[in-house]
Amino acid sequence: MTRREALKFAFGAVTAAVLYGIPRTASAASATKETTDALNNAQAKYNEVQSQLNAIASEYQALAEELNKTMGNIESVQNDIDATQAEIEKKQEELKQKQGTLSARVSESYKNGGNDTLTLLLSSSSFDELISNVYYLDKMNDRDRATIGEIQSIQDDLASKKEELENQKSDLEALKDEQTQKLNEMSAKKDEVQTVLDGLDSDVKELMAKRDAELLASQRDEEAARKRAEEAKKAQQSGGSSSGNSSSGSGGGSGSAGVGGGGTGSASKVVYWAQHTPSPGAGLCAWWVADVFCNAGLGNVPGNACDMYANYCFSSNRSNLKTGMIIAVSSHPFTSAGAIYGHVGIYVGGGTVMDNIGYIRTCSADYWINFYNSTVTPRWGWAKGIVLS
Repeated sequence: MTRREALKFAFGAVTAAVLYGIPRTASAASATKETTDALNNAQAKYNEVQSQLNAIASEYQALAEELNKTMGNIESVQNDIDATQAEIEKKQEELKQKQGTLSARVSESYKNGGNDTLTLLLSSSSFDELISNVYYLDKMNDRDRATIGEIQSIQDDLASKKEELENQKSDLEALKDEQTQKLNEMSAKKDEVQTVLDGLDSDVKELMAKRDAELLASQRDEEAARKRAEEAKKAQQSGGSSSGNSSSGSGGGSGSAGVGGGGTGSASKVVYWAQHTPSPGAGLCAWWVADVFCNAGLGNVPGNACDMYANYCFSSNRSNLKTGMIIAVSSHPFTSAGAIYGHVGIYVGGGTVMDNIGYIRTCSADYWINFYNSTVTPRWGWAKGIVLS
């Protein structure tokens, strides 16, 4: 039996209790104490291991984010290394050109026996021009030498920068290896805990099936007893009742209004009991909705959140969202139970939804709809088709 089937058995027992007039606070249908205690213990262990798995998953996610950051840093440093290498190659080409130009000039001057320089000096028309030409020749040589020296200095700086970046990349690669190792270890640990959790989950399912079978058997016994009592009462009354008594046929009463699905009920009662009905526990959002409607005198709303979604929630148009409607999704990714059973709450008007998440929460409808609008589209409608006034 799946967990969902087991819960449906439990909800079926609750539904029967309401329909057959059995007070919900009474210990009507019941399972054996041995089964109940074993289920509670197994569920407690399951919850404990699930918490461990959640903690591991959270730590794994944090490590994955750190590794992603490290890999981003490595990529950035590699880009800097590539850019620095390109700049080094550019400066090397400039240096090569400058050195070639200077070498050619010296070689040409040597081949000409220095005549070019002598010609320039002898062409001076005055002593002042001669001094100026000599100064010019010296400055040209100084500038060539300075340019070559500057390029060599830049080249040395770039080489030093590249070496520093290579060291930085090496450190980041070592950090990446360390983080990857931690992730692998965490993944192995997660698999180990998941194996334990799967085993506990099987135990819980078996115990839930046993518990629900005992509940169903107890419920059937109670139903048989109820029918025997009704038959005895009818047999008693059949002797003294008169065929002219017509008052017995007028008893619809306010208690039956709306229970069949076509009548009307009070939205204010649903809102009141939503505000005054306590949480039956974590993971029991649909149970709480059923409690609210029972307390409001509208009968039980059976099923899980996914059942309520499929049976009663047909609109995603905000203009159709009315006070007293249930609002639900059949699945969401935020908890393992939510992925299977979905989530349900009650719209209490004023742009506000109330739901059970282990405690009774009040939040805006916009937040609720946006938050759960991931796997399926949130929808709303009248529970059991009862249109509330």
